[in-house]
Amino acid sequence: MASSNYNQHQSAYRPGHSTETALVQLLDSIYHAADQGKATLLFSLDLSAAFDTIDHPLLLRRLSHSFGITGSAFTWVQSYLTGRSQTVRLGSRCSGSIPCPVGVPQGSVLGPLLFTIYTSSISHIAESHNIKQHQYADDTTFRGSHIN
Repeated sequence: MASSNYNQHQSAYRPGHSTETALVQLLDSIYHAADQGKATLLFSLDLSAAFDTIDHPLLLRRLSHSFGITGSAFTWVQSYLTGRSQTVRLGSRCSGSIPCPVGVPQGSVLGPLLFTIYTSSISHIAESHNIKQHQYADDTTFRGSHIN
């Protein structure tokens, strides 16, 4: 993704990036700080059921305002998110349909991309406070290094 608003420190869902490259980058930054005599504070955040909690109006605002998605592309994504419902099937039995006003479909092609766009502002917030961060899917690490 070419937008400067896309989190360049998100390793999931990108070619050439994996859990291994995320871990190597994190460890490299910690070792580099240690070589400079700095202690590193690391805070890890794992968002539970992250794909299920995405607020559609907020995601659509980010698509429009931060990423410049407008016109028919915006309308298509809006239509994709709006009016969704879910049912549960167990054997031959099926529950009633209930609306899904939040979340993105897991297992879909668009789900990871929309989730990454939704969480992209994390990097900007962290940087504004001089905190380094890295994400892999819904797992985020924040770190700061200071001289002992």
